[in-house]
Amino acid sequence: MLKYQSQAVAKPYFIAAIGLFVAQILFGLVMGLQYVMGDFLFPEIPFNVARMVHTNLLIVWLLFGFMGASYFLVPEESERELYSPKLALLLFWVFLVAGALTIVGYLAVPYATLAEITGNDLLPTMGREFLEQPTITKIGIVIVVLGFIFNIGMTVLSGRKTVVSIVLLTGLVGLAVFFLFSFYNPVNLVLDKYFWWWVVHLWVEGVWELILGAILAFVLIKVTGVDREIIEKWLYVIIAMTLVTGVIGTGHHYFYIGTPEYWLWLGSIFSALEPIPFFMMTLFAFNMVNRRRKDHPNQAAVLWALGTAVTAFIGAGVWGFLHTLAPVNYYTHGTQITAAHGHLAFYGAYVMIVLTIISYAMPLLRNQGPAATAKAQKMEKLAFWLMTLSMAAITLLLTGAGVMQVMTQRMGDAPLTFMAAQDNIAIFYWLREVAGVVFLVGLITYVASFFTSDKVKTAA
Repeated sequence: MLKYQSQAVAKPYFIAAIGLFVAQILFGLVMGLQYVMGDFLFPEIPFNVARMVHTNLLIVWLLFGFMGASYFLVPEESERELYSPKLALLLFWVFLVAGALTIVGYLAVPYATLAEITGNDLLPTMGREFLEQPTITKIGIVIVVLGFIFNIGMTVLSGRKTVVSIVLLTGLVGLAVFFLFSFYNPVNLVLDKYFWWWVVHLWVEGVWELILGAILAFVLIKVTGVDREIIEKWLYVIIAMTLVTGVIGTGHHYFYIGTPEYWLWLGSIFSALEPIPFFMMTLFAFNMVNRRRKDHPNQAAVLWALGTAVTAFIGAGVWGFLHTLAPVNYYTHGTQITAAHGHLAFYGAYVMIVLTIISYAMPLLRNQGPAATAKAQKMEKLAFWLMTLSMAAITLLLTGAGVMQVMTQRMGDAPLTFMAAQDNIAIFYWLREVAGVVFLVGLITYVASFFTSDKVKTAA
């Protein structure tokens, strides 16, 4: 049972997150086919529109997941009810409707028309990758996030203060602050890219990692029974390394775009250190599970927690390091190697941590007790392996495609043109599409696990 009634507001956030996740994967499959069948769904859904929807849905559904996680864990950490459950539900509907209307706008009208009808000429912010949202949507996001942080902040400040809640709140405030740079759209392209990364990099390789660490620590406290003080000490060290390496590591995006040459050194050195906090997170998760004082009945949540640590280290750490040094990045930047790193890093670090907290919280939110039935957990574990192994396959296939792309398009005495190189690696794209279908099957299995049985499984 829930300890605090207001934790129930997390449930619609989690449901919306999973629904948008399914939509994101469907558009990813559309994009995958368009790589090898250029006219697929053209002109109804052009490639640039499918890509916008795919990446924007990723960001939006993860934000829904982070918000739901915060609303679930903060009352327990603060030992009091949420400051305003009504505000949380109001912001949910505002965010959901605004997000849905934005996606409809992408699909219904040309992007230039969308910019015109949403008043982009008054405050130009559109047209940049990942920040394609109309200015009016960006303003709505700011309002929703400010209301969300106010709600969480008032709950934390008026209740018990823990390392988990303070780290989470710090990450959420950083998320809001760095998003403000999406409104800064200078004419100078170098200056534009310089500050564009203050949103994109400092979100996913900075403040989002604090949110990841806080959620993972909360789940491990609950499922292992290890003393809070031990887990909090690990969390302190991990976030310190995250901030030191992640903030200066922004420099690995400044290679060869017109910034001073010292970024080649700063970006290379600190980016090479970025795998360290992810490796520490892996050690942290396994160490806590090995030292557990109890066997929690929700073993699916334990699997997701351990999987998050391992996959985040491989995707964000190892695959990031593969092409982060300036002399290597000179050849690999913008190739399918970048896409391979991005897919596994996002899946391991952020998709999996949201699925971890949903796996832990949903049985409680649905009054099933501390865990779902054995059959439901078996399905969920199957979904874990289907999604994780297929994402590993996607990463390896994109890596192979990227290596061939670099060798044939960017090296040698007679490099191929971009499209000729793409023809040579089409087989990787076909196989990637197959792996994407398997991932969708895994996601559907994950959703189906919530409907296998309504019987309560009691704690051991």
